[in-house]
Amino acid sequence: MEVYRDIPRFYTAFAEWAACGMYIYLFPKRWGKGVTLLFCLAALVIQEGLLVLTADVPIYMWLPVMGLAVAMMYGLLAICSNGSLALAGYNCAKAFLAAEFAASLEWQAESLLGNTFGGLFPAVRLILVAGIYGLVLGCIFRAEQKMQFYQYCHQITGKETISVVCIALLSFLFSNVSFLVARSPLEGELLEGIFYMRTLGDLCGLAALYAFQTKVCEYIVERELAAVKSMYRKQYDQYRYYQSSMEMIHMKYHDLKHQITGLRGEADEEKRKQWLDKLEQELDENRLIEETGNPVLDTMLAAKIFHARKNKIRITCVADGKLLDSMHVADICTIFGNALDNAIESVITLEDQKKRMIHVTLREQKNFILINIANYIEKEIGLNHGEFPKTTKKDRENHGYGLKSIRQTIEKYHGTMSVQAKNNWFELRILIPEKNKEQTSKGGIRL
Repeated sequence: MEVYRDIPRFYTAFAEWAACGMYIYLFPKRWGKGVTLLFCLAALVIQEGLLVLTADVPIYMWLPVMGLAVAMMYGLLAICSNGSLALAGYNCAKAFLAAEFAASLEWQAESLLGNTFGGLFPAVRLILVAGIYGLVLGCIFRAEQKMQFYQYCHQITGKETISVVCIALLSFLFSNVSFLVARSPLEGELLEGIFYMRTLGDLCGLAALYAFQTKVCEYIVERELAAVKSMYRKQYDQYRYYQSSMEMIHMKYHDLKHQITGLRGEADEEKRKQWLDKLEQELDENRLIEETGNPVLDTMLAAKIFHARKNKIRITCVADGKLLDSMHVADICTIFGNALDNAIESVITLEDQKKRMIHVTLREQKNFILINIANYIEKEIGLNHGEFPKTTKKDRENHGYGLKSIRQTIEKYHGTMSVQAKNNWFELRILIPEKNKEQTSKGGIRL
């Protein structure tokens, strides 16, 4: 039955290439647009050549050839996508199954129409290919965008990749029983039924794969929410600790001032006078920060500056703390605590202590509250999709939530956040509409 012969290799190769191109477009790219396009075009020629030239191989060579085609898809994704090898494997499994379904559905439609109308014109075939491939890959593209999987792709591990590969492999083997049977003498209704089963098997495989991906995304989101909530709690607890510590420090500071005044009035010896002068000078130099107008911000800045000075880090601050009067205590702690922790962790690694600099700005700008926290950097910092810098810590799964918690916090105040690295400075810039000065946050975390 000629109408039920296997899908032309040219169609299969093009579907595989198009599916890879879709995932390359969706995820961060390793190269610029021009270089990426050249790689993709070269891959199309090689992919088509491989499958077309092996159309008549013996049946025992069919699986090795398909394995080589999948390896080429993986190579294209690994070369063009700016992600881990595990992510390339994960996307390769999805792209392969999507291509199988698109090619199978199109060929089934073409075969049935050709059988009904006694053949199709080349133009009709071209329209059918473009329409069905576009519909299938367009739906998958939309599903990926709706899931926003690209935001979590950097957290994909080998376990998730192996699971997706197994789903794709089992679906492929089940659906392509028809290919093996089509090479046998079977004819009639059995062959026609297997022909339909190929498309249905690929569709079921896609459904299982995206059901699994939905669970992966939910797990990652739940883990991130738990980590961010833990970070909220940590920063607030730190603030409470800093508050009690700062009160004791200020009390001790004033006590020493009074002691110095008393000792100065009684001491006549020159050496003792010099010692007292030096002690008073040290106390003035170690005064942590002038009042900004917001006691919560004062406490948080004082604690971070105290920690920074122990590590030879210089923090300069120009801040109008009154702008934050309407902000929840926990939100102030989250924004400034996480931002300053990140900045300190960055500059503390610099060998030249003179370059260990952090600058904090809080001021009013054109009906917005501007928060800018900048720190010196020596090397270029890579930015993930969504503007997050890549964490430099070994435990990547449990770090990198500082900026996410800041973003979630400022979104409650309808603010925006951006990061940039240029001219040896990394800057975190936050803009919050000034109308929040007249409102209280209803979304503050309860602790």
